[in-house]
Amino acid sequence: MAESIFTAEGIIRPALLLAAYRSGLFPMAMDDRGEIGWFSPDPRGVIPLDGFHVPKSLERTVKQGRFEIRFDTAFHEVITGCANRDSTWISDRIQASYEKLHELGYAHSVETWREGRLVGGLYGVSIAGAFFGESMFSRETDASKVALVALVRRLNSRGYGLLDTQWTTEHLSKFGCIDLPRQDYLDLLGNALKIETSF
Repeated sequence: MAESIFTAEGIIRPALLLAAYRSGLFPMAMDDRGEIGWFSPDPRGVIPLDGFHVPKSLERTVKQGRFEIRFDTAFHEVITGCANRDSTWISDRIQASYEKLHELGYAHSVETWREGRLVGGLYGVSIAGAFFGESMFSRETDASKVALVALVRRLNSRGYGLLDTQWTTEHLSKFGCIDLPRQDYLDLLGNALKIETSF
């Protein structure tokens, strides 16, 4: 009998989840019953770290310092914010799985705060020199965008080689997100996984 992909606590086995990312796969909840689907889009969305574009109006917002940026101080709250929408692939099981990865040091949050309140942010998975962006949310205008700017600047400062967005959206294309054929993506991923760095 094949070993379950889930632990006794009902989360995706962390080793399996990390192996999936290293292979170019990621999970999404398919329905409310907890069914998990695994995806490897072709083409794959990525933001080239040397080609990241910050719109002028957003750059002004960043320079104004209206938001305080924090890392990994409210991971649970960030992923909860990302899941809190009418239609979401972030089921309770998915959320618990990534919170476990956070405990293990692989999943991270970038948070935007204003006047002591969490107003936006994003989270993703970091393995070697690859960061796999998962989701973002915003409770105030530009809050999640400022978090994305902070993420890219951190990745560049740490020498990362890949920022994976899974798919290219109209929103992300404004920041320089492009589509890569799967094999090109896998080549880029393989090189990023050879980089020795940490988030």
